[in-house]
Amino acid sequence: MDSPRHLLAELARRHAFADLGALAPKVMPEAVLIPALCEFGQRLLTLDAEDFAAEVDAGIVPAPLRRRARDCHMPQTAREQPRGALASLRPAYGLLLEVIKVRWERRELSSLMAAVHIAGEYLPLLAFEPVLGHAGDPARWPEGLRAEGSRFGAIGDRECDHTKPEKSAAERTLRVAHEPPAGWRAYFDRQHSQLAGALATCVARCRNPCTAMDWVPVESREDLVARCKTARAFADTPLVRLRHAAPVGHGFGVPSPEEVQDAWARSRAQLARTVPGQAALTGDAFPLQGLPALFSAVAAAPIVPATLLADVAAHLVKLIEAP
Repeated sequence: MDSPRHLLAELARRHAFADLGALAPKVMPEAVLIPALCEFGQRLLTLDAEDFAAEVDAGIVPAPLRRRARDCHMPQTAREQPRGALASLRPAYGLLLEVIKVRWERRELSSLMAAVHIAGEYLPLLAFEPVLGHAGDPARWPEGLRAEGSRFGAIGDRECDHTKPEKSAAERTLRVAHEPPAGWRAYFDRQHSQLAGALATCVARCRNPCTAMDWVPVESREDLVARCKTARAFADTPLVRLRHAAPVGHGFGVPSPEEVQDAWARSRAQLARTVPGQAALTGDAFPLQGLPALFSAVAAAPIVPATLLADVAAHLVKLIEAP
C-alpha cells in the first residue's frame, strides 16, 4: 500500500500544489518549508505575475527558482528592478506554454483557455520586442511615439484607427511612468493589454498612418508588420474565441478536449495565411501542436515550454522523500 509520503510526492509530480500545501502539514509537521514552496508553485501555475517575486519566498524557495520566476514577474512600480516581464516577455511565454501543457495533462481546460487568452492579449508586445529592445516598458517608450504628427494617444482624434479603449491606454502609457505605484498597478490591471493591441493596429491595420511608428527601422518594418498581423490573427482564432463563446468563461461549462483540439485545428489553418503563422502547422509533441513554434515565429526568437513548474515539483519531491 502506498505510504502517505508517496502520495504527497505524487501530488507534487501532478503539480497539485494547493492540495499538497494543505495536506503536507498533517503528514509531515516537521516539513515547514513545504506549504510555502507550494504557495510559490501555485502562484506560478495560476500566472499570478504580480507576486512571482514575493519577498516572503527569500530563504524558502531556492535562489535559482526565484530568479527564473522573477524573469516572469510584472514590476509593481515604475522604478522596480529588475524589470522582469517588461524587459522581455520570452520567459513569461515559456511559462505560459508550460502552464498550458500542465493544464492539458490535468484536464483543467477552463484554466487552459484562460492561459491561451492571456497569451493572445500580449502577443503583439512579443512581436514588438525585437525592435523596442524591451517588452513594452512604459518607462522606456521611444520618443518617436510622441513625434510631431503622431496621433498616438490623441484622445478624440477621428483619424486614428484605435478604439476608444486603445486610445485611452495609449494616452495613459505615455505618462504612467510618472504616476505613483497605485496608478502604475491600475494601468497594468486594466489597460496594458489594450496597449498591446494598439501597437499592433499602428503597424498592421491603420488606414491613416501617422508618424507614431516612424522610429521603427526601415529594414525591420516588413517583418514587424507580418509578425503583428499574425499576433492579431491569433487573438481572433477559433481557439481564443472558444473562451468567449457562451457558456465558456461564464461559469456554466467548459470545452471538452475534443472541442479544444478541433478549435485549434481550425485556428492553425487560419493562421497559416501569413508567413509567420505557417509555423503553427509544425508537428511536435506539445498538446496544441505548433503553438511553441507559432510563439517563436511571432517573437523572432526561440520560445519553448519552461520547466519552472516541473523543477518546483522536483524540489518538493526531494523534500518529501528526504530521510
